[in-house]
Amino acid sequence: MTSRERHQPSALAQAVRDLLQANSEATHTLADRLGVGVTDAVALDHLLSSNDGLGPTELGQRLRIRSASATTLVDRLHASGHAQRVPHPSDRRRQTVVATDTAYEQVLVALKPLLDRIEEAVARLSPDQAEVTAAFLREVTAAMHDYASGPPD
Repeated sequence: MTSRERHQPSALAQAVRDLLQANSEATHTLADRLGVGVTDAVALDHLLSSNDGLGPTELGQRLRIRSASATTLVDRLHASGHAQRVPHPSDRRRQTVVATDTAYEQVLVALKPLLDRIEEAVARLSPDQAEVTAAFLREVTAAMHDYASGPPD
């Protein structure tokens, strides 16, 4: 018996794995539709998810790229009109990077077909099913965050 045969994931665990693979494919498609690289698309996702923007160093840490690479990435996003540098809200010596309104609109347009399909799937759930599903996804998300931030086993 091979290792693969010994460890067959549950149907639900396999569905999560499939979801993660589809997310990777969707990220590549989003990058293509925006005319940017995949790292730039992931950076935009981080910026759009942050209410106050991110410092270039923090953005680089989230992407796991070096500081110089993060600066180059921010320069690219700025040149393409997807991001801008603004003064940090509490430390005037620092800058924060924020997504532009144009970037937000372009991402929404590019993701609309996907978001519509997700909302259609949500609409088919009962309120109880939606609540249980959301709780499950939050638990999976927490497990993934713990895995990503934890020490290697």
